[in-house]
Amino acid sequence: MGGAFIFDHLRTPRGRGKPDGALHEVTPLRLATTVLGALRDRSLPDTGLVDDVIFGVVMPIGEQGQCLPRIAALAAGYAETVAGVQVNRFCASGLEAVNMGAAKVMAGQADMVICGGVESMSRVPILSDGGAWGADPAVARATQFVPQGISADLIAARWGYDRAALDGLAAQSHARAARAWAEGRFAGSVVPVCDGLGEVLLDRDETVRPGTTAEDLAALRPSFAAMGAAGFDRIALTRYPDLAAIPHLHHAGNSSGMVDGAAAVLIGSLEAGAATGLRPRARVRAFAEIGSEPTIMLTAPAAAAEKALRRAGMTARDIDLYEVNEAFAAVALRFMQALDLDPAIVNVNGGAIAMGHPLGATGAMILGTALDELERTGKATALVTLCVGAGMGVATIIERV
Repeated sequence: MGGAFIFDHLRTPRGRGKPDGALHEVTPLRLATTVLGALRDRSLPDTGLVDDVIFGVVMPIGEQGQCLPRIAALAAGYAETVAGVQVNRFCASGLEAVNMGAAKVMAGQADMVICGGVESMSRVPILSDGGAWGADPAVARATQFVPQGISADLIAARWGYDRAALDGLAAQSHARAARAWAEGRFAGSVVPVCDGLGEVLLDRDETVRPGTTAEDLAALRPSFAAMGAAGFDRIALTRYPDLAAIPHLHHAGNSSGMVDGAAAVLIGSLEAGAATGLRPRARVRAFAEIGSEPTIMLTAPAAAAEKALRRAGMTARDIDLYEVNEAFAAVALRFMQALDLDPAIVNVNGGAIAMGHPLGATGAMILGTALDELERTGKATALVTLCVGAGMGVATIIERV
């Protein structure tokens, strides 16, 4: 078995996932072809060397249905021999795509794959795919289903994170993202999205708000109090009877934003890279997935990280940089606390609270962010992880070459 190496990665900017967002007129297919076309032009003189395109798509219906990655590869002018498949592990789908592609290469069953994801949340709304977990009363009762916002507030209650701590992390996310953009840290990896005439629609993440303070965020009203009062607090408290109540502290400003975007990561063997004249930038050292208690739902990143670290023969202290998806502020706070991490090495360029969370693409996006930061700082190792609906976590460790 050989290794899996990362040769290149690109992403679109993230546009506000609403009808007034800059990317609303752009179909998911065109978001995907934007990154595939840019990756082809920069790193793939012969697209026939690619075996498969594996994309995360969390709402695989309507414009995001019909095996979008295969159609996107054809529409981007790739060779007809390039296959395509879409995967759905909720919010970690983009990272799951990377891990699946890396596993194929490691096993010698693929030479080169493109992994990533796409989500147009302005055109294919979240939860539009339905499903039994939250919609079938029998299933919801059996699994003690609650919405993710209730889970985030439950985490804050269990580990004592107050509103000031949550808003402070959110303000930091905006400050770090604004600094990263101002210093050009994303310049080599973000592909502008253009309209049919070639005019740029968006060339930077649309939801970053420089100058955001915790005091500004303190004025926002909690988002999930009404859900809690409707009965979901009671369900959560039956699972966690040690708590007297669930204070509702998360709101639009300390939770991830809904956005549109796509990302692509080029992974292959050393031999395939050499045949294309590509220099490996990093290798995938280990990855892991894990299930966790489904009501609290969002605490698995730490367990997934620990599982990946064990597989790599490493400890948390061996990792130079961490990226944990900021689905909610409490998720990042719990992850850092559980692994006893210095916040200075976690999400150093901001996260989804500032830049947004395009569900199917986020995992691949933050993997690319971690790789760029390793190269910028001369550091060696990074761990990328996301919480996942229904109680799961996924983690990936990369090592700079």
